[in-house]
Amino acid sequence: MNLLIKMGWYAVKLFEETVDQKVIYQGRIVTLRTDIVRLENGRMAGREVVEHPGGVCVLPLEENGDTYTVRQYRYPFAGVLEELPAGKLDGAEDHELGARRELSEEIGCEAGELIYLGKLLMSPGFCTEELHMYLARKLRHGEQHLDEDEFLEVRRLPFTELLERVLSGEITDAKTVALALRVREFLSREAGGTK
Repeated sequence: MNLLIKMGWYAVKLFEETVDQKVIYQGRIVTLRTDIVRLENGRMAGREVVEHPGGVCVLPLEENGDTYTVRQYRYPFAGVLEELPAGKLDGAEDHELGARRELSEEIGCEAGELIYLGKLLMSPGFCTEELHMYLARKLRHGEQHLDEDEFLEVRRLPFTELLERVLSGEITDAKTVALALRVREFLSREAGGTK
C-alpha cells in the first residue's frame, strides 16, 4: 500500500450495486433503461444505459495491399461518412459469423482468412455495445447483397491511403480509425517489427 501511495495510486473497491432498473424505451436496435445504483460510499445515484446487441467491423485486405471502405449516409450526423464494412450483430449471433455476413453483404467478399483483433467498448459511460474487429485476407469476390434499407457506395483504395486519411483526421468514424491502426500494428508485428 505504501508503494501505491508514493506513486499517487490508492486502493479502492470500485463497484456500483444495481438497486432498481426500469426500461424506458424498447426499439428495434436499442433498449434504453434507467437504473438506480448504490455507490461504494452507500449513496444512491441514477444511471442511463443503452443496451445494444454489439457489432463487428472488418478490414478486408487484398494481397496487393488494397482495402475497401463504404460510404453511406449517417442520419444522426446528417451526412455521408466513409467507414470500413461493419454492422450490428443479429441477436446472439457469434461475432465471427457476423463479420463474415457483413463482409459478404456490404462488399460481396468471402474471407479465406479471418483474424480477430479484439474488441472495443464503444461508449462505456452509457452504452453496452461491444464492437469486434477483424482483418480479412485471402478474399474471394462475389455479389454484394445489402439489406433492403441499406444504401452504400463501395470504394477500393490502398491501405496506406486509408491510414493517411485516418491519421490526418479526414476519416473520423471511431471503429474505422481503431481497426485501421490495429491492422497497421498487426502487420508490422507479422513482418517482424515491434513486439
